[in-house]
Amino acid sequence: MTKILLLSDSHSYIDDRILEYVSQADEVWHCGDFGSLDVIEQLEKIKPLKGVYGNIDNAKIQAEFPEVNRFFCEKLEVLMIHIGGYPGKYTPLTKKEMAEKAPKLFISGHSHILKAMYDEKNELLHLNPGACGKQGWHKVRTMMRFVVDGEEIRDLEVIELGPRV
Repeated sequence: MTKILLLSDSHSYIDDRILEYVSQADEVWHCGDFGSLDVIEQLEKIKPLKGVYGNIDNAKIQAEFPEVNRFFCEKLEVLMIHIGGYPGKYTPLTKKEMAEKAPKLFISGHSHILKAMYDEKNELLHLNPGACGKQGWHKVRTMMRFVVDGEEIRDLEVIELGPRV
């Protein structure tokens, strides 16, 4: 059983509330737009970090994280792409990755819109944790947490961190 904290679009912002949730997880997954190396360093000091770079991330962050991250957590195959779309509206890169092999969990960020949707066609769960940072048009900062148990996802929760401003 692995406790996951899923976040995205921090845009160089991190606070004690986010770090408190980080300390409760086994792993942290960040779906891009870190914004700064400081965010990465603070997360990595506390827990193992997996992620992808986003469209605002500089060359140093792009050297540390891939554009596409496909990995296993326990027996669950995960695909993570910052600008990936969602069921019925996947980007060309996501469509290409899924044509090769659809994962059981697809994670994207970028939109600042929190989503949890089942994709019946590809038989996978799609998650977008929204945005935990303060830049953007979202009104409420959000993250998600859940448990991976073998190849099952359970105990999915939305975490509201409060208003963006």
